[in-house]
Amino acid sequence: MTSSATRPPTRAEAFSPAGVGNIGVGFDLLGHTIHGPGDRAIVQRVAAPGVRITAIHGDAPGASTLPLDAARNTAGRALLSLLEAAGARHGFELELHKGIALGSGLGGSAASAVAAVVAGNALLDVPLPRMALYPHALAGEAVATDSVQGDNVGPMLTGGVALATPDLLLPLDAPELWCAVVHPHFVLETRHARAVLAEPYPLAQVVRHGTHLALFLTGLAQGDHALIAAGLKDILVEPRRAPLVPGFAAVKAAALDHHALGASLSGAGPSVFGWFASREDAQRALQAMRAAFADAGLDSEGWAGPVNGPRAELLRSWSGD
Repeated sequence: MTSSATRPPTRAEAFSPAGVGNIGVGFDLLGHTIHGPGDRAIVQRVAAPGVRITAIHGDAPGASTLPLDAARNTAGRALLSLLEAAGARHGFELELHKGIALGSGLGGSAASAVAAVVAGNALLDVPLPRMALYPHALAGEAVATDSVQGDNVGPMLTGGVALATPDLLLPLDAPELWCAVVHPHFVLETRHARAVLAEPYPLAQVVRHGTHLALFLTGLAQGDHALIAAGLKDILVEPRRAPLVPGFAAVKAAALDHHALGASLSGAGPSVFGWFASREDAQRALQAMRAAFADAGLDSEGWAGPVNGPRAELLRSWSGD
C-alpha cells in the first residue's frame, strides 16, 4: 500500500524528440535523435483501468487523422503495455501534442509512444528504470509499422546514437559530428515504403551491405571519420525507396557536395539527412538541400544539430487536476 507521503503524482508531461531512423546503413537497427521537432504527452492517472485518449492536438500534418482508440494509437498501445507489465489496477488518460508530421521519416509514431511511456512511468507506484521502458515503446511503435523495430524508439529513450534490436537496446558512442535533416512537405507512409522492399536481395548485395555496416560501426567506436564515411552508404534499402521521393538524388548530391560523410533517407523517408564533420558544413548543406527540394517543387523545413542529440525527458509531474 502506498502511503500518502510517498504517493506518486497523478499527472505528468514528457517530451520526445524526432529522430533519424536507420542512419542509412543500419536498417531497422540504428538511429539517432535530433534537435528539432518532437511530440509531447500529458498523462493522468485515473481509477478506471485501461487507457483513454482524451485529445490529440498539434499543427503537424496528419495529427487530426490519428485514432483516439488506445489500442490503435502508438502512444495508447505503449501505455497499455506499461500498465499490463506493472500489474496496475488503475488506468491512464492521455493527451497528445503532435509536433512531428505523419509520414515524414522523423519517427513521429515512435516519439508519441516514447513520450507517453516516459510520462506514464512517472505515475506508477514503482517507476521502471529508463531502459525497461523499451519493450513498451516497441509495442506502441508496432501499431504503426506492423513490425517490431527499435531504430526510432531506442535512441529516443537513450539519446544520441543507439543500436536497437527487438530484444536489446545499446547506446553507442559517437564522435562529435553534425547532422542536417530536411523534411519536404510530402507524405510517404511507412507501410508503402516497406512494401518496395519485399522482393529478395542478391546475396552479393547483402554481403556488401554488411561490409558497410561493419565499417560504420567500427568508425563510430574508433571515432574515425574516414571509416564512418566508408560505411555510410546504403546500397540495400535506399535504391528501392529513392524513386518514392521527388528530388531525392539532387538533395543527396547537395549534401555530398557540401562535404557530407554520407547522406540518405531518414527512416522510410521522405526526409533526407547528412552527417558532417563541422557545424558550418551542416548548416551550409541544409540550405543547399532545401534548395534542391525546392527545385523539385517541394517546400521543406530543416534542422542542423549534433548527431548526439537529446533523449526524451519528463518535463513535469504534479498532483491534482
